[in-house]
Amino acid sequence: MNPLQVAVGVVKNPEGKILISLRHADLHQGGLWEFPGGKIEASETAKFALVRELKEELNITATAATPLITINHQYPDRLVQLNVFLVKQFSGEVKSLEGQPFKWVSLAELEHYAFPAANQPIITAARLPHHYAILDDADEAMLLPNLQKILNRGVKLIQARLKTLPPAAVAKFIEQAYPLCKRQQAVLLMNSAVECSVEVDGIHLTSRDLMALRLGSGQALTTRPGNSKWLAASCHNLEQLQQAQKIGVDFVVLAPVLATQTHPSAPSLGWEQFADLVAKVNLPVYALGGMTESSLSTARQSGGQGIAAIRAFLVL
Repeated sequence: MNPLQVAVGVVKNPEGKILISLRHADLHQGGLWEFPGGKIEASETAKFALVRELKEELNITATAATPLITINHQYPDRLVQLNVFLVKQFSGEVKSLEGQPFKWVSLAELEHYAFPAANQPIITAARLPHHYAILDDADEAMLLPNLQKILNRGVKLIQARLKTLPPAAVAKFIEQAYPLCKRQQAVLLMNSAVECSVEVDGIHLTSRDLMALRLGSGQALTTRPGNSKWLAASCHNLEQLQQAQKIGVDFVVLAPVLATQTHPSAPSLGWEQFADLVAKVNLPVYALGGMTESSLSTARQSGGQGIAAIRAFLVL
């Protein structure tokens, strides 16, 4: 069965609010809120269809649209593919030309509205930034200075990968680091290999811990563990990506995409394989391995949420 092709826009205004509209009750998934868009005609590209739909339904002209995420979802009665774009530049004033109610809501408010099941990964992708910084503990004395560099760059999503520090040193660092992140409205996750229970915004599972999350029978978990506000994971292949999707991980990093300074001869995925793997799951995916700021455009054109890196965000 060929999926129904749909173009979807996450339209963001200069105040950072997102445009949502209410589906007519007599439509498929009627009565639920959605991101605006519509069916892609046979002769159209996804981007062209989105521009047309936004003009026809809401009176605005998208002047720039960049890929955000692609969702393949099987409803009981149909298979759909949602080709989702982030629209931050548009002209015109929003008006409901087809009678559907619409609202501008903050990113935090999105989770309070009822959306079709296929839209849930879109909500997550809309809330996530394009940069994911990994704070490494190779030099303990540089942890706070490096965190400050990352925050000064405006990075809002950070993983504390403190695998070699003793628990007491981890706790001491987080006591200083977490308030810094909170003041900058940055999310701080702790790598699951860290043996220390401290308050942060969530957990980043190593690929080993991701695959170890199984029931006694050996069956993979189908719901996310614990009460983490954010749950992320490291993946290197399709099996790990599929496990992350099964347990409800919010986002993943996929690595290594390119050769790295620390492992220059290690096999890497390359952008073509990265794009192929990303297309097989409904998850925001960050590219990791050999990334620089200039890699962001390629990562997003390849279906990724953005880039993750250790060193790239430390260069001022």
